[in-house]
Amino acid sequence: MGGYRARGVGSWYGRKFHGQKTSSGEIYDMFAMTAASPVLPVPSYARVTNVKNGRSVVVRVNDRGPFHKGRVIDLSFVAACRLGYAVDGSAEVIVESLGPGGSPPPATVLATVEAPPARPPAPESVAGPGGVYLQLGAFSSLANAQAFHARLAGELTPGAPLAIQSAGTLHRVRLGPYPDRQAAEAAARQLADTHDLAAVIAR
Repeated sequence: MGGYRARGVGSWYGRKFHGQKTSSGEIYDMFAMTAASPVLPVPSYARVTNVKNGRSVVVRVNDRGPFHKGRVIDLSFVAACRLGYAVDGSAEVIVESLGPGGSPPPATVLATVEAPPARPPAPESVAGPGGVYLQLGAFSSLANAQAFHARLAGELTPGAPLAIQSAGTLHRVRLGPYPDRQAAEAAARQLADTHDLAAVIAR
């Protein structure tokens, strides 16, 4: 569906559907850059722009939705975070089709993979297995995780315990560890208030 462009309300779906099958047969991952559309081909790619702040992301459409009438797209949790409306739940967005298939079209590669960090993450940026963390994103590509890590490192308070935790081919960007869940929840509230970031508590 080349040339598709729509403006309307975008929402997101998260934990309730995390781990369930999408319309494409893939497993929904709330930390992947994906989306559900009522009309775009599955699979295909789309650029979604938040009208209010101008932020834009490229997502892979792999599901049907949204489940609320009048919405033009449902983004994954992390995609909504990147657009800055995860806390509000919805926002006015512009959806533009980019291309079908299992790989992003060449013109969108730079939009989906941010510039690599100026320096690789220091060894201490790799999180250990214990403790309470705030998960901000999860990626199958280490390069993408490092790019997201670098962007957050420039936005958050210097010295924030930002980490990349890798397990096989999954690379999670997390803050922590925190001494207990209460401390993690307090940090999550601060992130939502000061950076419009929604975080999930994980161990």
